[in-house]
Amino acid sequence: MPATRNQDELVRTFKAILKEERFGSQSEIVNALQAEGFGNINQSKVSRMLSKFGAVRTRNAKQEMVYCLPAELGVPTAGSPVKNLVLDVDHNQAMIVVRTSPGAAQLIARLLDSIGKPEGILGTIAGDDTIFICPASIKTIDETLETVRSLFNYSE
Repeated sequence: MPATRNQDELVRTFKAILKEERFGSQSEIVNALQAEGFGNINQSKVSRMLSKFGAVRTRNAKQEMVYCLPAELGVPTAGSPVKNLVLDVDHNQAMIVVRTSPGAAQLIARLLDSIGKPEGILGTIAGDDTIFICPASIKTIDETLETVRSLFNYSE
């Protein structure tokens, strides 16, 4: 197999490897990808991919701790229809409140948590249809509010 492959093939192979639920360390994943022909893969790249795709370590059927990609833990993106679930975004100079369609708050909160502190979000708490966003700093809450609004193409 060729030593270089395009990114799509790498992602497909990476996900297929994790679906096997038999790799307990990042170095094992690196070795498996290298065996599939991705010679320039390294632990740092695997670590970033695990984070990007929401991989977790869990016990497989043999009770071994392995990496896997459970669908329910995948990180949604703002490009998907989730932006249509946001009904209102507002703040009170201390906290940002997002109102969603019933049942959508936890999904939206997961997306917001994945964005995190670099975009001004310290953390979220989600109920059924309401999300409280704790800004990283109340001094920049207006910028954080605009970031959240732009993610969902929301305007007042």
